[in-house]
Amino acid sequence: MSLHPAVAAVRLAVRRALGHVDPGRTVVVACSGGADSLALLAATVFEGRHAGWRVVGATVDHGLQPGSADHAARVVRQMAALGADETVGATVHVEADGLGPEAAARRARYAVLDEIGERFSAEVVLLGHTRDDQAETVLLGLARGSGGRSLAGMRRSFDRFARPLLDLSRADTVTACQVEGIEFWSDPHNEDPAFTRVRVRRSVLPVLEDQLGPGVAEALARTADQLREDMDLLDDAAEAAYERLPDLPVDGLLAEPGPIRRRVLRLAALAAGAPASELFHEHVLAMDALLTHWHGQKWVDLPGKVRCRRGDGRLHLDRAG
Repeated sequence: MSLHPAVAAVRLAVRRALGHVDPGRTVVVACSGGADSLALLAATVFEGRHAGWRVVGATVDHGLQPGSADHAARVVRQMAALGADETVGATVHVEADGLGPEAAARRARYAVLDEIGERFSAEVVLLGHTRDDQAETVLLGLARGSGGRSLAGMRRSFDRFARPLLDLSRADTVTACQVEGIEFWSDPHNEDPAFTRVRVRRSVLPVLEDQLGPGVAEALARTADQLREDMDLLDDAAEAAYERLPDLPVDGLLAEPGPIRRRVLRLAALAAGAPASELFHEHVLAMDALLTHWHGQKWVDLPGKVRCRRGDGRLHLDRAG
């Protein structure tokens, strides 16, 4: 019997993403119990048998829904039933710290997954984001005016993490689970219109597809791919400029092109203690104005109680007070 195209597509995506992983190495798969992550785990287990990888399934309980501990326990049993060599269940405490609930949960989840990867000396930690997730991310970034980095979407890999399924649709992973007889969980948060991403998924994207024709999600994801290399190039150039200009001299900064200069200023603000989640483009523009529109301004207050001021021919970033 021939292999179903959806199952084959998920397995091929995993094989391509992990082609660099040597036999005997450990691969961690983050699994929520949804179709995307379960299809990813099943494919990784299958490919791992041939490639000689040790596959660890990991699920994270955020404690944000009633019965979340029971659900996490079910996912652990399901990961074992799918053939994971080892399973891990972790519980995190989500602290907002000025972030929205989604962002706070994401930060806590990535932190514990990174710890799990470190614990198992994993070559990579796999995440189950699909092309649909990528399209939603790009559209949200566009609507919020968040700049090129947001429009570049989610990276295919970063640090210890990788996203093998960014070229596949959510329908592919659902079909793969159905074909393989894998029961998957539908997170009620994914149906709650209180969340912006849900409104984009359920209302905005369908309208765009209806009015502009099919393929909008693919086009948005393709846009992210095209922009990502450009953003990476600019970020690399900015990091090199920051290394050359660690003292933030006015003349040296003004000699840099605007896109590089403003990235340098953002890097300097982050290094001084401004939280990345609270440092917005408006803050960077205000810092830049101390260079390009200097009229004797005293300073610019930044998040994290960081203050940027101009004096002695350079910019100074200090803790306010």
